[in-house]
Amino acid sequence: MPAQQPQHRQHSTISPLTTCLLASFFLLALFPATFVSVLWFPYNYAFPAAIPRQSVTCTSPNVCSPAATMAWFQKPLTLPPKSRGSHLITPFILTSLPELRTIRTGLLHLFIQHTSCALSLNENFDPDVRADMSDALDRIVPEDKNGTGLYRHDDEGADDMPAHVKASLVGASVSVPITEGKLALGTWQGVWYLEFRDGRQQRRVLATVMGEKM
Repeated sequence: MPAQQPQHRQHSTISPLTTCLLASFFLLALFPATFVSVLWFPYNYAFPAAIPRQSVTCTSPNVCSPAATMAWFQKPLTLPPKSRGSHLITPFILTSLPELRTIRTGLLHLFIQHTSCALSLNENFDPDVRADMSDALDRIVPEDKNGTGLYRHDDEGADDMPAHVKASLVGASVSVPITEGKLALGTWQGVWYLEFRDGRQQRRVLATVMGEKM
C-alpha cells in the first residue's frame, strides 16, 4: 500500500487591518470618551478653540479699561411702625441699604407691598408740606363717617376704602437714580411713606438695586 502523505492543517490569518478594527471596537466599548478624544485630536490641533477675551471699554484708540461689573440684588425692608400721615423715610432707606455706596451708576427701586399706603418723592425739609399733603388727600377722598353708603367696601372701618383709593392715586413704588454711591435726589427731594390707615401700621418695602459697581 502506498504510504499516506501527512496532512497539514491550514491556519487562518488575521490581517493587520482587521486587528486594528477589532482593537478600535474594544477601545470604543471600554473607553468611549477616550476614543472620541483621540478621534478629534487632529481637528482640535489644527483648529484650536478661540480664547474668550475680557470685555473692555475704550474711550479712545489707546485708552481702554475693563468693562463695568453689573450688580443686581433685592432686600426686604420693614418700615418703623407709623400712624396715619406722610412720613419722610430717606434716612431710614440710606441706613438700611449700605450697599448703595458700592454702586457707581444705577437705580434704586422701592416697592411697598400693601394696598392702603403709598410711596412718593416730595419735599424733604418743611414738615408742614407733609401735613398739608395728608389733609389734601383727606379732602380729595373723604371718609364716610356718617354711614351714608358712600363706599361699598367698609369692612375695616370708615378709613378702609379711602385708604385704597389714596394708595392708587399716589402709587406703590418710586425709583431713584444712584450716582457715585449716593441717591441722586434733588436738593429738596426726599422719599415719603404715606400711611392712610388709622393706628400704627408696620409695612414691608422691597428694595431692588441695580447698576454698575465701583
